[in-house]
Amino acid sequence: MIRYLKGTLLEKGEDRIVVLVAGPHPTNGGLGYEVRLPSIVRACYNAKELGQEVELYISYQQSERQPKPLLVGFNTEAEREFFEKLITVDGIGPSKGVEALTVPVARIASAIEDKDTGALEKLKGIGRRSAEKIVAELHGKVAKYALMSLGEMPPLEPEDLRKQVEAVLVKQLGHKPAEAGQLVREAFQRNPKLSTPEELFEEVYRGQRRD
Repeated sequence: MIRYLKGTLLEKGEDRIVVLVAGPHPTNGGLGYEVRLPSIVRACYNAKELGQEVELYISYQQSERQPKPLLVGFNTEAEREFFEKLITVDGIGPSKGVEALTVPVARIASAIEDKDTGALEKLKGIGRRSAEKIVAELHGKVAKYALMSLGEMPPLEPEDLRKQVEAVLVKQLGHKPAEAGQLVREAFQRNPKLSTPEELFEEVYRGQRRD
C-alpha cells in the first residue's frame, strides 16, 4: 500500500497531479503516480512549476465500490489521518471526502467538536443529513485536529499551551478540570520538549493508552 510519495512534479490538472518517482536504477525511467488533491492541498501546488520536487502523504483507497485505486495526497500526516476518519462516516466515501476538504482541517474539526452542523453544511457536497451524521459519528474523536495551526504561528508559551489543551479536554471532551490538569502535567513530565497543541494532545492520549 502506498502511504508516501516523493518525486518530480510531472503534470498538473485541475484537481490532481502526476508525480514521477524515479526507479531504483539509473536506466529505469521511473513511475508516474496520479494523485488527487483536496482544495486545501491544491493551493500549495498552484505556484509549483513542473519539474519541482514534491512530497505527499498518501491515502490509498480501493474497494468493491471503487475498484480503481485512488491516491489522495496531503501535505501532512495529520491531514491524512483526519481524512481517513472523515470517510468512515456512513455516506462519506473517498471522492466525497476529497471534495469536502475546502477549508483547513482545523476548522472542520472545530465545527465537529462544537456540533456546528451549519458550518459543515457549507462544505462542498455536504448537506444537512451528512453534516448531522458527521457530528454523530466523529464528535469527541477529532479534537486534536481542531488544535492544528492555521498556517505559521509563533510558538505558544508553556502556560498558554497548557491552558489551551486543558480547555479542549474540559469543554469538548468532558474531562473534569482537575483531571485535565493532571493529564497535561503528566504529558509534560514524559516529554518536556512539547511545543505545540498537537504535540501535547498526542502525548496526553499516548499516556492514556498506556494506562
